[in-house]
Amino acid sequence: MQLGIFTLGLVLTISLGTGTGWTYEEISVTDGGTLTGKITLKGDVPKPKGYNLVTLPDAVYCGRISTGTGWRLLQPFVIGPEGGFKNVVVYLQNIKQGKSFDYTPPLIEAIDCKFEPYISVVRDRQGIKVVNKDPVFHDIQGYETSKRGARVLFNTPLPMSKRLRQKDFLDGKTVKNRAGKVITQPIKMGKGRNLFVMQCGFHAYMESWAFVAANPYYSLSAADGSYSISNIPPGTYKVLVWHPMVNEEFTVTLEAKGTTELPIEIDAPRGRLYANEVSEGTRFGVELLGESTIKPTVELQTY
Repeated sequence: MQLGIFTLGLVLTISLGTGTGWTYEEISVTDGGTLTGKITLKGDVPKPKGYNLVTLPDAVYCGRISTGTGWRLLQPFVIGPEGGFKNVVVYLQNIKQGKSFDYTPPLIEAIDCKFEPYISVVRDRQGIKVVNKDPVFHDIQGYETSKRGARVLFNTPLPMSKRLRQKDFLDGKTVKNRAGKVITQPIKMGKGRNLFVMQCGFHAYMESWAFVAANPYYSLSAADGSYSISNIPPGTYKVLVWHPMVNEEFTVTLEAKGTTELPIEIDAPRGRLYANEVSEGTRFGVELLGESTIKPTVELQTY
């Protein structure tokens, strides 16, 4: 067993160009090794993004998740009690051949005015599935990103179920069978591009990212920060660690039928990270809603 600590500096980025330049070949792997470890954030968790609900549609319904003062938060850093960093992609970049690359399109749900999951791993020339579980309109807009700038992948309305009523949700009723029609959206990336972000055209705080993998040797860190990639052909590889706020790589060597442990520490960034942060006491407060009120009945958010 090999053991090493890798402290990774944080890079604020939404761009990445790691096109492989080859076609992955599936073969039988009989002496594969395993890469495993835990990803942790070192330092204070950054403040979340903040959105003034009064300036966006459906403030009352979407405000069922909010601060109680009219703000909706989006926190890209999901950190456990022991510093475990969730939703970080660990990916072996330069593998030309290996185990079977099975793929099931992920299902992304628009529920309570957020996209779940926040991070997905997808395969190029395949697709994703998206469904609306809210009684409000959503419009999904997908943009691939790279150092050359963004390019539109798709832009389409997301139908909602005709059986849903906002009043039932606002009255606190339990509503079953919330799903509208599931949309299957094909993914066709440009050359050298392997990231895209999906946002709602009506609700700016609804955001979901996808990493496009060219081979099956990847893992998405769990709630405690743990990850594991198995059945890797012996050899030396470049390992990418990616998150919308992280972009680092290093080299690792795996032995036949062995387990290599790779704990990873990521330094938390300091200072202001986003243009949109909470600013209490603005000129656009909840009083602009008149008799309507924003009540965080699903989740009271803190920052």
